Amino acid sequence: MTDPNSVGLVVPQTARFDQEIRLKSGARLPGFELIYETYGELNAARSNAVLVCHALSGSHHVAGYYDARQKKQTLGWWDNLVGPGKPLDTRKFFVVGVNNLGGCYGSTGPRSINPQTGKPYGADFPLVTVEDWVEAQARLADRLGIETWAAVIGGSLGGMQALQWTLAYPERVRHGIVIASAPRLSAQNIAFNEVARQAILSDPDFHGGHYYEHGVVPKNGLRLARMVGHITYLSDDQMAEKFGRQLRHGKHRFHYDVEFEIESYLRYQGNKFAEFFDANTYLLTTKALDYFDPAFDYGGDLCAALARARADFFVASFTTDWRFSPARSREIVYALLHNGRKVSYAEIDCDAGHDSFLLDAPHYHAALGAYLGGIAT
Repeated sequence: MTDPNSVGLVVPQTARFDQEIRLKSGARLPGFELIYETYGELNAARSNAVLVCHALSGSHHVAGYYDARQKKQTLGWWDNLVGPGKPLDTRKFFVVGVNNLGGCYGSTGPRSINPQTGKPYGADFPLVTVEDWVEAQARLADRLGIETWAAVIGGSLGGMQALQWTLAYPERVRHGIVIASAPRLSAQNIAFNEVARQAILSDPDFHGGHYYEHGVVPKNGLRLARMVGHITYLSDDQMAEKFGRQLRHGKHRFHYDVEFEIESYLRYQGNKFAEFFDANTYLLTTKALDYFDPAFDYGGDLCAALARARADFFVASFTTDWRFSPARSREIVYALLHNGRKVSYAEIDCDAGHDSFLLDAPHYHAALGAYLGGIAT
């Protein structure tokens, strides 16, 4: 039976851009491809388009599924939010999800062939930033005939992209929706990213980023990086509730193999991630997180940096998110209000830590759905 609240089977599309793109670092790509998906219908006025920006390990596959027989395994990462009758209602909005430049799900990135060498870019793929992603997304919007987004939405790193859209293209975004995000990373967050990167860089199978040519993958480094990251996505309360100090075998065995259930969980998550994600993309993406700081060119003054924005905003945070705490969202809210912007702010009580933005917490979806409903009408 067809699920009336699902966008159903979806098919990725590819957009090829032959015009050179100059990156913030000064590096240039002679051309690039972006893989994307769309859900819903673009109205005649082309005024109902919403861009969904993904976080570190996300992709263009936001909603729906690729295989009806393996629906659960191929479900989009934000399927609980996007679809008919869901907070981001595809009966009202035309939703676009895109895999960022430098990604590993089909867009041009380290796995792509470098036209100058005929080999995969590997470590030669240039560093990309949130600003570069937004520039590439703007070219896709042009290709799709979307002059103005009804909204740009994202969580975590995706929220940074949503914020950057309102600054880089203030006349092209009517609503910026920034969830579980921050105006820049704290020193602690940069430190976590550096530990994760060092795990990859020190893996003997990394080969200076050119492991494709050696037919290997730096799985040990990648799994450790994911384990470190995953710890920061969960709250202490959630880990205590799910795992506590539970022993796998009911007693101490006095060895370095798995004894506690939380160890088993982290190893499982690390191993699973290392099977599908690209290590070079992980390095690029964490550096993009580190670099994002709209206030950098304004002497650290976020109010001055956000003065360019013209959109209305919905900002949401979660009480147990210690990696992107509510205080960081309130910084954004304060700076926007200082500039006379119209801002709705929701601080959601949820025990799932940073990953809360991916879940269907009732208050979260109700608040977001109400805001999006107001846009639609």
